[in-house]
Amino acid sequence: VQLQASGGGLVQAGGSLRLSCAASGRTLVGWFRQAPGKEREFVAAINWIGSRTYYADSVKGRFTISRDNAKNTVYLQMNSLKPEDTALYYCAADLQYSDYTVPRYSTYDYWGQGTLVTVSS
Repeated sequence: VQLQASGGGLVQAGGSLRLSCAASGRTLVGWFRQAPGKEREFVAAINWIGSRTYYADSVKGRFTISRDNAKNTVYLQMNSLKPEDTALYYCAADLQYSDYTVPRYSTYDYWGQGTLVTVSS
């Protein structure tokens, strides 16, 4: 499984960004983020066929995860961005999981490099 995240950048508070993760394989794909001095935290995830999505409470209603399997790409549309969304965002994948394990970073065996999102106030 290979993963490549892109789409990060600098945006003002209230703005939007769309992250992309090129993801090969029939896997669950998740997005995590890590701000300086903080633990890596779960953001969102989507199953292989796109029928099941998962979100952290902090991003519900603002972020949307989706995938286009024809393009082997998972997207994270981020709207109404806040300065506290500033972080390095990673995409990750795994083949075996349950609803309980989706938010745990230890669930994921495959990780891409991060893409930096900076939200200015």
